[in-house]
Amino acid sequence: MWLLLQANPQQLADTTKALITQPVAETISLWSLLDRGGWIMYPLYGLFIAAIFVFFERFIAIRNASRIEDNFMSMVRDNIITGNVTAARTLARNTNNPVARIIDKGLQRIGKPIDAIEKSMENVGKLEMYKMERNLNILSLIAGIAPMFGFLGTIIGMVQLFYGISSTGEYTLSSIAGGIYVKMITSATGLIIGLMAYVGHNYLTTQIDKTANKMEAASAEFIDVLQEPTR
Repeated sequence: MWLLLQANPQQLADTTKALITQPVAETISLWSLLDRGGWIMYPLYGLFIAAIFVFFERFIAIRNASRIEDNFMSMVRDNIITGNVTAARTLARNTNNPVARIIDKGLQRIGKPIDAIEKSMENVGKLEMYKMERNLNILSLIAGIAPMFGFLGTIIGMVQLFYGISSTGEYTLSSIAGGIYVKMITSATGLIIGLMAYVGHNYLTTQIDKTANKMEAASAEFIDVLQEPTR
Protein backbone atom coordinates (compact mmCIF):
# COMPACT_ATOMS: atom_id res chain seq x y z
CA MET A 1 0.00 0.00 0.00
CA TRP A 2 2.83 2.42 0.87
CA LEU A 3 4.49 1.76 -2.48
CA LEU A 4 1.27 2.57 -4.28
CA LEU A 5 0.99 5.84 -2.41
CA GLN A 6 4.57 6.78 -3.33
CA ALA A 7 3.99 6.13 -7.04
CA ASN A 8 3.15 9.08 -9.20
CA PRO A 9 -0.31 9.41 -10.77
CA GLN A 10 1.01 8.65 -14.26
CA GLN A 11 2.41 5.29 -13.15
CA LEU A 12 -0.87 4.40 -11.44
CA ALA A 13 -2.79 5.28 -14.56
CA ASP A 14 -0.51 3.17 -16.76
CA THR A 15 -0.79 0.20 -14.39
CA THR A 16 -4.58 0.44 -14.26
CA LYS A 17 -4.80 0.67 -18.05
CA ALA A 18 -2.58 -2.39 -18.46
CA LEU A 19 -4.76 -4.42 -16.10
CA ILE A 20 -7.93 -3.36 -17.88
CA THR A 21 -6.59 -4.12 -21.34
CA GLN A 22 -5.31 -7.62 -20.47
CA PRO A 23 -6.86 -10.23 -22.82
CA VAL A 24 -9.73 -12.20 -21.34
CA ALA A 25 -9.93 -15.94 -22.00
CA GLU A 26 -12.55 -16.73 -24.62
CA THR A 27 -15.49 -18.81 -23.45
CA ILE A 28 -17.38 -21.08 -25.81
CA SER A 29 -20.48 -23.21 -25.44
CA LEU A 30 -20.46 -26.96 -25.88
CA TRP A 31 -22.56 -26.85 -29.05
CA SER A 32 -20.33 -24.20 -30.61
CA LEU A 33 -17.30 -26.30 -29.75
CA LEU A 34 -18.81 -29.40 -31.33
CA ASP A 35 -19.80 -27.40 -34.39
CA ARG A 36 -16.16 -26.57 -35.01
CA GLY A 37 -15.45 -30.26 -35.60
CA GLY A 38 -16.61 -29.94 -39.19
CA TRP A 39 -18.69 -32.22 -41.39
CA ILE A 40 -17.25 -35.40 -39.85
CA MET A 41 -19.29 -34.64 -36.74
CA TYR A 42 -22.54 -35.51 -38.55
CA PRO A 43 -21.71 -39.22 -38.94
CA LEU A 44 -20.69 -39.21 -35.27
CA TYR A 45 -24.04 -37.66 -34.33
CA GLY A 46 -25.75 -40.43 -36.31
CA LEU A 47 -23.73 -43.11 -34.51
CA PHE A 48 -24.57 -41.54 -31.16
CA ILE A 49 -28.30 -41.52 -31.88
CA ALA A 50 -28.16 -45.11 -33.15
CA ALA A 51 -26.30 -46.26 -30.04
CA ILE A 52 -28.80 -44.60 -27.70
CA PHE A 53 -31.79 -46.02 -29.58
CA VAL A 54 -30.43 -49.59 -29.76
CA PHE A 55 -29.39 -49.57 -26.11
CA PHE A 56 -32.76 -48.52 -24.73
CA GLU A 57 -34.72 -50.70 -27.17
CA ARG A 58 -32.69 -53.77 -26.16
CA PHE A 59 -32.70 -52.76 -22.49
CA ILE A 60 -36.50 -52.70 -22.36
CA ALA A 61 -36.80 -55.97 -24.31
CA ILE A 62 -34.28 -57.81 -22.12
CA ARG A 63 -35.78 -56.44 -18.92
CA ASN A 64 -39.24 -57.67 -19.96
CA ALA A 65 -37.78 -61.06 -20.89
CA SER A 66 -36.13 -61.46 -17.50
CA ARG A 67 -39.31 -60.83 -15.52
CA ILE A 68 -40.84 -64.01 -14.12
CA GLU A 69 -42.84 -64.69 -11.00
CA ASP A 70 -40.99 -66.45 -8.21
CA ASN A 71 -43.71 -69.09 -7.84
CA PHE A 72 -44.05 -69.83 -11.56
CA MET A 73 -42.11 -73.08 -11.51
CA SER A 74 -43.76 -74.11 -8.23
CA MET A 75 -47.19 -73.77 -9.82
CA VAL A 76 -46.06 -75.71 -12.90
CA ARG A 77 -44.60 -78.42 -10.71
CA ASP A 78 -47.80 -78.78 -8.63
CA ASN A 79 -49.94 -79.05 -11.76
CA ILE A 80 -47.68 -81.68 -13.34
CA ILE A 81 -47.45 -83.81 -10.20
CA THR A 82 -51.22 -83.78 -9.81
CA GLY A 83 -51.62 -84.72 -13.49
CA ASN A 84 -53.20 -81.41 -14.48
CA VAL A 85 -51.03 -80.77 -17.52
CA THR A 86 -53.71 -78.60 -19.16
CA ALA A 87 -53.57 -76.11 -16.29
CA ALA A 88 -49.77 -76.04 -16.50
CA ARG A 89 -49.90 -75.32 -20.22
CA THR A 90 -52.50 -72.59 -19.71
CA LEU A 91 -50.25 -70.96 -17.13
CA ALA A 92 -47.21 -71.14 -19.42
CA ARG A 93 -49.09 -69.74 -22.41
CA ASN A 94 -50.45 -66.82 -20.39
CA THR A 95 -46.96 -65.90 -19.18
CA ASN A 96 -45.02 -63.82 -21.69
CA ASN A 97 -41.32 -64.53 -21.13
CA PRO A 98 -38.68 -66.94 -22.49
CA VAL A 99 -38.82 -69.26 -19.48
CA ALA A 100 -42.55 -69.79 -19.91
CA ARG A 101 -42.17 -70.49 -23.62
CA ILE A 102 -39.48 -73.08 -22.95
CA ILE A 103 -41.64 -74.77 -20.32
CA ASP A 104 -44.63 -74.70 -22.66
CA LYS A 105 -42.61 -76.52 -25.31
CA GLY A 106 -41.65 -79.12 -22.74
CA LEU A 107 -45.27 -79.55 -21.69
CA GLN A 108 -46.23 -80.13 -25.31
CA ARG A 109 -43.70 -82.97 -25.50
CA ILE A 110 -44.81 -84.78 -22.34
CA GLY A 111 -45.06 -88.51 -23.05
CA LYS A 112 -42.02 -88.57 -25.31
CA PRO A 113 -38.49 -89.63 -24.22
CA ILE A 114 -36.68 -87.21 -21.92
CA ASP A 115 -33.96 -86.66 -24.51
CA ALA A 116 -36.53 -85.52 -27.08
CA ILE A 117 -38.12 -83.16 -24.56
CA GLU A 118 -34.74 -81.68 -23.64
CA LYS A 119 -33.85 -81.20 -27.31
CA SER A 120 -37.12 -79.40 -28.04
CA MET A 121 -36.67 -77.10 -25.04
CA GLU A 122 -33.08 -76.43 -26.03
CA ASN A 123 -34.15 -75.35 -29.52
CA VAL A 124 -36.68 -72.92 -28.07
CA GLY A 125 -33.99 -71.61 -25.72
CA LYS A 126 -31.67 -70.92 -28.65
CA LEU A 127 -34.43 -69.02 -30.41
CA GLU A 128 -35.13 -66.94 -27.30
CA MET A 129 -31.42 -66.15 -26.95
CA TYR A 130 -31.35 -64.99 -30.57
CA LYS A 131 -34.30 -62.69 -29.91
CA MET A 132 -32.58 -61.11 -26.90
CA GLU A 133 -29.23 -60.70 -28.69
CA ARG A 134 -30.81 -59.15 -31.79
CA ASN A 135 -29.23 -55.80 -32.78
CA LEU A 136 -26.55 -56.06 -30.08
CA ASN A 137 -23.97 -56.32 -32.86
CA ILE A 138 -24.89 -52.74 -33.81
CA LEU A 139 -23.57 -51.51 -30.47
CA SER A 140 -20.42 -53.55 -30.95
CA LEU A 141 -19.98 -52.06 -34.42
CA ILE A 142 -20.47 -48.50 -33.15
CA ALA A 143 -17.94 -49.12 -30.36
CA GLY A 144 -15.41 -50.03 -33.03
CA ILE A 145 -16.01 -47.48 -35.79
CA ALA A 146 -16.87 -44.33 -33.78
CA PRO A 147 -13.25 -43.79 -32.63
CA MET A 148 -12.09 -44.44 -36.20
CA PHE A 149 -14.40 -41.73 -37.52
CA GLY A 150 -13.03 -39.41 -34.85
CA PHE A 151 -9.43 -40.08 -35.82
CA LEU A 152 -10.33 -39.68 -39.48
CA GLY A 153 -11.76 -36.25 -38.74
CA THR A 154 -8.60 -35.27 -36.90
CA ILE A 155 -6.37 -36.41 -39.75
CA ILE A 156 -8.48 -34.55 -42.32
CA GLY A 157 -8.40 -31.44 -40.16
CA MET A 158 -4.63 -31.61 -39.72
CA VAL A 159 -4.13 -31.99 -43.47
CA GLN A 160 -6.32 -28.95 -44.07
CA LEU A 161 -4.47 -26.98 -41.40
CA PHE A 162 -0.99 -27.64 -42.77
CA TYR A 163 -2.15 -27.14 -46.33
CA GLY A 164 -3.44 -23.73 -45.33
CA ILE A 165 -0.12 -22.92 -43.65
CA SER A 166 1.85 -23.95 -46.73
CA SER A 167 -0.45 -21.93 -48.98
CA THR A 168 -0.49 -18.70 -46.97
CA GLY A 169 2.87 -18.93 -45.23
CA GLU A 170 1.25 -17.92 -41.94
CA TYR A 171 2.21 -20.22 -39.11
CA THR A 172 1.77 -18.36 -35.86
CA LEU A 173 1.61 -20.39 -32.68
CA SER A 174 -1.95 -19.30 -31.91
CA SER A 175 -3.28 -20.31 -35.33
CA ILE A 176 -1.59 -23.72 -35.21
CA ALA A 177 -2.70 -24.44 -31.64
CA GLY A 178 -6.23 -23.27 -32.39
CA GLY A 179 -6.48 -25.45 -35.48
CA ILE A 180 -5.15 -28.51 -33.67
CA TYR A 181 -7.50 -28.27 -30.68
CA VAL A 182 -10.49 -27.77 -32.97
CA LYS A 183 -9.63 -30.88 -34.98
CA MET A 184 -9.09 -32.93 -31.83
CA ILE A 185 -12.79 -32.43 -31.07
CA THR A 186 -13.67 -35.20 -33.51
CA SER A 187 -11.28 -37.65 -31.82
CA ALA A 188 -12.66 -36.88 -28.38
CA THR A 189 -16.26 -37.22 -29.59
CA GLY A 190 -15.55 -40.50 -31.36
CA LEU A 191 -13.84 -41.96 -28.29
CA ILE A 192 -16.70 -40.94 -26.00
CA ILE A 193 -19.33 -42.45 -28.30
CA GLY A 194 -17.30 -45.63 -28.71
CA LEU A 195 -16.85 -45.94 -24.95
CA MET A 196 -20.57 -45.46 -24.33
CA ALA A 197 -21.44 -48.12 -26.93
CA TYR A 198 -18.87 -50.53 -25.47
CA VAL A 199 -20.17 -50.13 -21.92
CA GLY A 200 -23.78 -50.45 -23.09
CA HIS A 201 -23.01 -53.61 -25.06
CA ASN A 202 -21.30 -55.27 -22.11
CA TYR A 203 -24.08 -54.29 -19.72
CA LEU A 204 -26.77 -55.77 -21.97
CA THR A 205 -24.70 -58.92 -22.50
CA THR A 206 -24.52 -59.36 -18.74
CA GLN A 207 -28.30 -59.01 -18.43
CA ILE A 208 -28.79 -61.60 -21.19
CA ASP A 209 -26.49 -64.02 -19.38
CA LYS A 210 -28.57 -63.63 -16.22
CA THR A 211 -31.76 -64.40 -18.14
CA ALA A 212 -30.07 -67.39 -19.81
CA ASN A 213 -29.20 -68.75 -16.37
CA LYS A 214 -32.85 -68.49 -15.36
CA MET A 215 -33.85 -70.36 -18.51
CA GLU A 216 -31.36 -73.16 -17.84
CA ALA A 217 -32.41 -73.46 -14.21
CA ALA A 218 -36.08 -73.65 -15.16
CA SER A 219 -35.38 -76.29 -17.83
CA ALA A 220 -33.43 -78.45 -15.38
CA GLU A 221 -36.15 -78.12 -12.76
CA PHE A 222 -38.81 -79.06 -15.32
CA ILE A 223 -36.92 -82.21 -16.34
CA ASP A 224 -36.58 -83.16 -12.67
CA VAL A 225 -40.32 -82.70 -12.19
CA LEU A 226 -41.07 -85.00 -15.11
CA GLN A 227 -39.07 -87.76 -13.48
CA GLU A 228 -40.91 -87.47 -10.18
CA PRO A 229 -43.72 -89.94 -9.55
CA THR A 230 -47.25 -88.60 -10.02
CA ARG A 231 -49.71 -88.58 -7.11
